[in-house]
Amino acid sequence: MAPRRPDNLHSRLVSWLKVVLPLAALAILSTLFLVARTINPDDAIPYADVDVADRVREPRITAPTWAGITSDGAALSIEAAAARPGQAPGEEGRAAALRARIDTPDGASATMAAETGALDSDARLLRLGGGVEVTTSTGYHLTTEAVTADLDATDVRSDSALDATGPLGRIEAGSMRLTEDPEAAGSYVLTFGNRVKLIYDPKK
Repeated sequence: MAPRRPDNLHSRLVSWLKVVLPLAALAILSTLFLVARTINPDDAIPYADVDVADRVREPRITAPTWAGITSDGAALSIEAAAARPGQAPGEEGRAAALRARIDTPDGASATMAAETGALDSDARLLRLGGGVEVTTSTGYHLTTEAVTADLDATDVRSDSALDATGPLGRIEAGSMRLTEDPEAAGSYVLTFGNRVKLIYDPKK
């Protein structure tokens, strides 16, 4: 019987491929690493231009938010572009470009925007300053120098001179207050005081 040479040749070929193919794969991988683009240190991921020493000296929070529910059931939310915590016990934290919103249980709302703000945790008050704009869902828009808002109850007030527009026309006053109606729980009233002047606009 003649020897089965084709089988022997096939076995040798398989054994040879088992050695050559892994070596070829390693050679291809080595080539990929050799031709890869050289890393340029100048192409590192850019980082924000932050003064680390300034952040350590005066820590701040970027885009902080705060939300809560007052005792009368109104939702209060606050956001700012940046905030700095108090540096000493009892010192107020301060915020810049601050916005606050109150949504009362009766479906009304009021928004406040200010250049600066301070959170008094001990007194549970939010103090807005630097010029404040208040807009209500009932059609009032007013500007004043400073506003104080209670964090635990719906009570927004200003003792600064203000200009306002509303459903009846233009209003000038020395103070204002937005609070729950003491005679009707669940309802809210905006009142003006201290030499109120109304310029009635019949178109409104």
